[in-house]
Amino acid sequence: MQEHEDTDLLLQEELEGQNYGAAAADGTQFPSVSVSRNSPTKRDCLVVAVLCFGNLINFIDWFIVPGILLDIQKYFGLSDGETGLLQTVFTLCYMLAAPIFGYLGDRYNRKIILGAGIFFWSGVTLGSSFITESHYRIFVLSRGLVGIGSASYSTIAPTIIADLFEEGRRTTVLAIFYIFIPVGSGCGYILAAGVAESTGDWHWAFRVTPCMGGLALLLLILLVPHRIQRRTAAHRALSISGTIRREMPDEMPDVHRAAKTTWCQDVGSLVQNCSFVCSSLGLTAMAFVTGALGVWMPLFLYRAQVVQGIVPPCLQETCNSSNSLIFGGITIGTGILGIIAGAEAARRLRKINNKADPLICATSMFISALCLYIALMVAQTSILSTFIFIACGELFLSVNWAVVTDILLYVVTPRRQSTAIALQILVSHLLGDAGSPYLIGIVPAMNFPHRKMNSGARFAQKKRTSSIFPFLFA
Repeated sequence: MQEHEDTDLLLQEELEGQNYGAAAADGTQFPSVSVSRNSPTKRDCLVVAVLCFGNLINFIDWFIVPGILLDIQKYFGLSDGETGLLQTVFTLCYMLAAPIFGYLGDRYNRKIILGAGIFFWSGVTLGSSFITESHYRIFVLSRGLVGIGSASYSTIAPTIIADLFEEGRRTTVLAIFYIFIPVGSGCGYILAAGVAESTGDWHWAFRVTPCMGGLALLLLILLVPHRIQRRTAAHRALSISGTIRREMPDEMPDVHRAAKTTWCQDVGSLVQNCSFVCSSLGLTAMAFVTGALGVWMPLFLYRAQVVQGIVPPCLQETCNSSNSLIFGGITIGTGILGIIAGAEAARRLRKINNKADPLICATSMFISALCLYIALMVAQTSILSTFIFIACGELFLSVNWAVVTDILLYVVTPRRQSTAIALQILVSHLLGDAGSPYLIGIVPAMNFPHRKMNSGARFAQKKRTSSIFPFLFA
């Protein structure tokens, strides 16, 4: 019996060693394996709709704070470093919780985990709206708890979609799912700024999404099946052309289903998967830059306008929120266009080039980095040009979302995919956006520890610090 399990494990490691990049590089053609292509049922479409709605709420909650960052900074009397710490704590808790939920998602009922996560983060978000100015540390803690709840959703929801759909259809559905990352992010800016401006109190921004979370939880209970069958490795390793690079051990004759493995064995196998490692490092670079820009860009634009004399410094109770509204709208529009363009480009180009996915990601990230750098450089002289280059940068950035996830789903075997997503979340946030918002806030204070800077000086410092990041991105 032990010998049989060892054989199964060896076959699994051999399978995961066949990575996308290696197969594409040597041009090896493996036998095609036909896989059934069932049309999606109405129930499957309803499940995807519920998951997309949950993803929308997830990222609205993520970006509520950046949308009203100036109001929060003024309310608690925070420095830039303390302000950046809010998103850093959120991201740290998010990434540390992700491997735990990945382990649970590969072994236990995913619907229950998703429901518990939605209930938890919605409840904490509602509670944070009642925190007063003398309890800043409790507010920071609440953001960390929201990050833990969000991790459960981001880790598990994509694997359910991968189990419901096959080959090219899966890429399309994942693109729809990941459209709600920029849409949710943009709605977070718009919702936070709009509610704060209409009510005159930024706390109300944290009382809207819990109601949406309650609706999402109800839909999850009513419409998502209690158990969703996990597909075979052959189903999940399909390329967009509808063929498999080689026969999967689970599908070969006389090979029994793989034995269960420990979490350490799963991680060890993933570390040896070259395609998974490289795509995760690329995602880490992207997270480092976008995390900092996503938090600080509306405030950076506000300070640029103060320097140009377009708007006065914020002295009233509720600060000018037009930059958050515009930035949110840009994020929504460019996110939808970028993800659709990326998915369609991958669908077409993978038919003629096995390395299309990494080439699409690399090219779009380089162009995005260039646009974002130019946006930072022209902010002091032209706000309109800044918005144009931000839009271009976000457009090319959004091309990556669905493509990167699809790479993971066909280079990692099904029973390790929740763990793989969780590990990718951990690495990309640990080395990416967990520290970059705090660094952007703290570097000017380190350069001038005893000087109280006005808006113009702080804008200049932010500009110099942020201009380095697009080059790291590229």
